Amino acid sequence: MDATSNSYTRGRSGIRWVAAVLLILLGAGLGAVLLGVFAHNAQQGVWDHLASLATGRSKTEYRSQPSVVEKIQQLRRLETVVYTMDKVVEGDRESLILPDFLAGDKLLLVAHGEVVAGIDLGGLRPSDVAITGRKIHVHLPAAQVFTSRLDSAQTRVYSRTTGLLVSADSNLESEVRQKAEQQIRESALADGILDKATQNARSTIHSMLLSLGFDAVEVD
Repeated sequence: MDATSNSYTRGRSGIRWVAAVLLILLGAGLGAVLLGVFAHNAQQGVWDHLASLATGRSKTEYRSQPSVVEKIQQLRRLETVVYTMDKVVEGDRESLILPDFLAGDKLLLVAHGEVVAGIDLGGLRPSDVAITGRKIHVHLPAAQVFTSRLDSAQTRVYSRTTGLLVSADSNLESEVRQKAEQQIRESALADGILDKATQNARSTIHSMLLSLGFDAVEVD
């Protein structure tokens, strides 16, 4: 009878051990499932917090429309294109009566200029940003030329010829410089600097919005 009792006791102990192992495995499996659900559905509120605690990752934050507008506006004057070129520009003074070798004044300027274009995001309006769940659409302001200037260190008078009967006009070089700056600006516009500025700005804003946690981003 003692042997039977011991065998019965050992049998029950084995069953309890197997049941404990099964419960542990079941708990681990359930925990893994819940962890996956938390990580997949972590979007806002308590789910975000629980998922970030469980996975050790920071929660994905989908920002509100006002905060996204403010975030974009903080970029302000987003310079996206710098256009540089060299140009030879001529300026002159002529007499209606006397020939140039007596009364003319001619100047040849080798100009090096720079044109910077981009988008002023300070002009972004709340109505330009539409958010639906994880999708966002942003309409950017038009691209514009921010600055156009000559590089004084690389701009120089190549040649100047003044008539025998007149002195050099002190205003001629300044006028030619202004002319050169205007021509470089026009060349940049003709080469599509504004289109390039728009493309680069869209790419920059697109990347920024993806980093904020949006899944679908449209920028035009």
